[in-house]
Amino acid sequence: MKKTTLIAAFIFLSSISIFGQQAIDNASRVKINTFLTNVYYETLHSKATVQIDSTAVNNRKKTVELYVNPALSYLPMRENTVRHIYDSVRQYLPGQIKKYRLAIYSDKQEISNLVPNFYRTAHKDKSRIIAPKVKTPLVTNLSDPAGKAGKGLANNHIALWQSHGYYYEQKLGRWEWQRARIFQTVEDLYTQSYVVPFLVPMLENAGANVLLPRERDYNKTELIIDNDGSSPATAYRETSGSEAWRNTENPGFANPKKVYLDGENPFGMGSARQAKTIAKGKESVVEWSFDVPQKDTYGVYVAYQSTKNSADDACYTVYHAGGETRFSVNQQMGGGTWIFLGYFPFEPGKENKVVLSNKSRKAGKIVVADAVKIGGGMGNIARMPNMEGFESENIKSSETANNKKITVSAIPYSPETSGYPRYAEGSRYWQQWAGIPDTIYNRSEGKNDYTDDYASRGYWVNYLAGGSPVLSKAEGLKIPIDLAFAFHTDAGTLWGDSIVGTLGIYMTHFNNERFENGASRQASRDLTELIMQQVTDDVRRNFEPDWTRRPMWNRSYAEARVPNVPTMLLELLSHQNFADMRYGLDPAFRFTVSRAVYKGMLKFIASQYNRPYVVQPLPVKDFAAAFSGDTEVELSWQPTPDPSEPSAQPTKYIVYTRIDGSGFDNGIVVTSAHCKLPIEKDKLYSYQVVAANDGGKSFPSEILSVCHKSDSRGEALIVNGFTRVSAPYSFSASNDSLAGFVGNVDNGVPYISDHQFVGQMHEFRRVIPWMDDDAAGFGDSNADYETTEIAGNTFDYPYVHGQGFAEAGYSFVSCSAAAVENGTVSLSKYRLVDWILGKQREWSVARGAMPPKYKTFSPKIQEIVTDYCNGGGNILISGAFVGSDFWDNPRATDRDRNWAEQTLKFKLRNGNGAVAGKIKSAASPFASIAGNYEYYNTLNSESYAVEHPDAIEPVGNNAYTVFRYAENNKSAGVFFKGEKYRSCVLGFPIEAIKDQHKKNELIGGILKAME
Repeated sequence: MKKTTLIAAFIFLSSISIFGQQAIDNASRVKINTFLTNVYYETLHSKATVQIDSTAVNNRKKTVELYVNPALSYLPMRENTVRHIYDSVRQYLPGQIKKYRLAIYSDKQEISNLVPNFYRTAHKDKSRIIAPKVKTPLVTNLSDPAGKAGKGLANNHIALWQSHGYYYEQKLGRWEWQRARIFQTVEDLYTQSYVVPFLVPMLENAGANVLLPRERDYNKTELIIDNDGSSPATAYRETSGSEAWRNTENPGFANPKKVYLDGENPFGMGSARQAKTIAKGKESVVEWSFDVPQKDTYGVYVAYQSTKNSADDACYTVYHAGGETRFSVNQQMGGGTWIFLGYFPFEPGKENKVVLSNKSRKAGKIVVADAVKIGGGMGNIARMPNMEGFESENIKSSETANNKKITVSAIPYSPETSGYPRYAEGSRYWQQWAGIPDTIYNRSEGKNDYTDDYASRGYWVNYLAGGSPVLSKAEGLKIPIDLAFAFHTDAGTLWGDSIVGTLGIYMTHFNNERFENGASRQASRDLTELIMQQVTDDVRRNFEPDWTRRPMWNRSYAEARVPNVPTMLLELLSHQNFADMRYGLDPAFRFTVSRAVYKGMLKFIASQYNRPYVVQPLPVKDFAAAFSGDTEVELSWQPTPDPSEPSAQPTKYIVYTRIDGSGFDNGIVVTSAHCKLPIEKDKLYSYQVVAANDGGKSFPSEILSVCHKSDSRGEALIVNGFTRVSAPYSFSASNDSLAGFVGNVDNGVPYISDHQFVGQMHEFRRVIPWMDDDAAGFGDSNADYETTEIAGNTFDYPYVHGQGFAEAGYSFVSCSAAAVENGTVSLSKYRLVDWILGKQREWSVARGAMPPKYKTFSPKIQEIVTDYCNGGGNILISGAFVGSDFWDNPRATDRDRNWAEQTLKFKLRNGNGAVAGKIKSAASPFASIAGNYEYYNTLNSESYAVEHPDAIEPVGNNAYTVFRYAENNKSAGVFFKGEKYRSCVLGFPIEAIKDQHKKNELIGGILKAME
């Protein structure tokens, strides 16, 4: 007993010798805590306490370990940051401890381990690398002339989703949004305005296959063509060659019902057809043909089954208005759900079809034909309160609940669908329609759609990846997902111009910090930091230098925790904060943010695969189209440099052609910034250019058009000066009591079209708090536009105007205003110029941190137009702010106004010229200018809205009013007939006139008066 006591005492005294003689005193702790707290503030410009939680000093080994609270791990880490922290902290250590080997930990990680692999110069962490080897991706576009993006995202697969969606709230017995309607949108739709029009195309342009758990097609029409029964005006046909089509062993898709109830899976209600592949000989084909109700763009999905012997190169061909596009689909993965091929233009009465062939590189494999889906459609999942009881409380993604209260409804309900387009609904309903097992999307067993919606998304990722090298031991669709990404916006309010900003969330503290395949979950932090850094840098560079970068949280949110691949949850901004949303409603901001997210993903995947990367180019600029003789058109343009990405330089270009308003073809590749193409007389050609490099393709250019008439009355130049995209008009009172967006002043200009607008804002008092999602307080907005497509700037107006010129017998070419300004195009070559302004106006974003853009006529262009007119050139100008931009604009000058009066012979009378949308011709010396016209004055899906066009009046002799607004007789258009030139200035945009025939009539009358 005595011996045991002595041994214990010896051990105790030894421990004091090792750990106790050299301790870190309180004064040193305070200095270190102060330093680390200052590092936090200097990095994120926000306050947080960073402090030591515990220490371990080993005098024998001469080591000291500092365990700091998780706040330090919230910061972006680089090798130089880590060195700075270590060097500085060491100076605050007492006595001889300064010389000990120091290790600093935060959130269970030594801080050098928080440096992403991408930023490391050495000691890269191989444990966080997954990088599945993929020979054949899910879908390959065989008709894309750009080829494989070898330094982009070719062969990579990304799962991502926009937040929330329309859902059935059982405790209220109604369908509703998961967030409040605020600042003219709702988060359920708002994040979609990044993901669908910008982020997904960027990733696809880089070569990635992108999978979404929500409908991505905004078209409300849906056609199903299937061997088990099809929609009206469609047909399913088989042709057997040397290998016959026969039924598969397993059930396939069928659509026997108008609506589907809980647990019903259409992918188990029918059959599918299969045939062996051939390498040569007589092929077997399946044809899904269909007619569409209207000329439009439709998404195309295919369904099939994956078998043990599936072909990896099933060849699908889509026949559309622009020609035909071929795809290779790897049927070894993705069977039993909808696989998206792309968006295509279809027209009524044309040969619209999808064809599958059994030709393959390898004979004896299996191709499977099941259904084809055209368009997005309307929701068809019917819901009601669970008859056995429903969960009465919705648990957030970051929360857990041990005791879930179950309530049984006392009201007899019947199942009902949302009545909304499928794209508006949450992922829970899309997954049911897409054949995903109900164990994925119905984890509450039908008791809580809210939690099922967000919880399903992570399990959906795992189901996609199940059976692939990423998640080999799980059942699933065998798609090797490289990363998952959840795009959200946050809540929270601040006064004035203060930005809530960007937060990143990931999760490592799960499953022993490992994914199921054994890789380190620290890969999720790498992904989060790369995207956070890119978003912050790009937003600060292009929009708001004071944009707030918030922390990176390692927290147990379901969407960050459940996926077994590197995953980030992004909270981009606060949809509840006015200053954030002044940027957030701007399409150019959304483009920049989406490009930043894409670049962050690109860099992460490049570091995973240890390969170089190239960023896809920006859209080209200075586009021009001119005749080269009678049988050719010459196109020219310039690349747009990306100052932040030196690699984003184009190495080639793809030129797309459209004839007489059909669809664009698959394009041709050229290696220089100009080309000549053949044309035929009397056909209206349109062109679009995409820049490309080893990283992928840019977004398309504006569209230019030309037409060479056989018996031409002259050649005109159409100049597209309408480049504006913007958020709605917003204001903030000087005392900060009132603020908001005012659409009836200016609804802004969407990029192409918009689907996130719910209605006009009606609560402008900042002090009104949120009380309920149905009473959202400051920013509360109407709901009358929730399912309406809002037309924006299509960048296709030379075609619209050109039809009027062609009908009047004029040949025409077109160019961008920038091509005139930089001297590429000389106006003097043309007897007539048509200058399109649309809703162009000088415009600042949000608080105006960056210089304004979109001025109607720069000083240089003013000089060019003056010289053109003095040289005998005639000009037609139309735009909603043609006068306001010079008179009702604090940045306008006397020179601007003098130019308008002296050269164009008009002045502004009233910037609120009209609201009713009707114009009538006025008595004038020009008999050809006659008729009554209507323009789009409210938000709609056909044309951008002109809320209040300019009332303008003639200046000087020989200038006349030729149009008036019908409601008040204010002057709407001015025609000047001088000795040297003639000009016509309209205070409304021609392209906003309803009906193309009326546009042509108006243009034709003006052209006759110009002669």
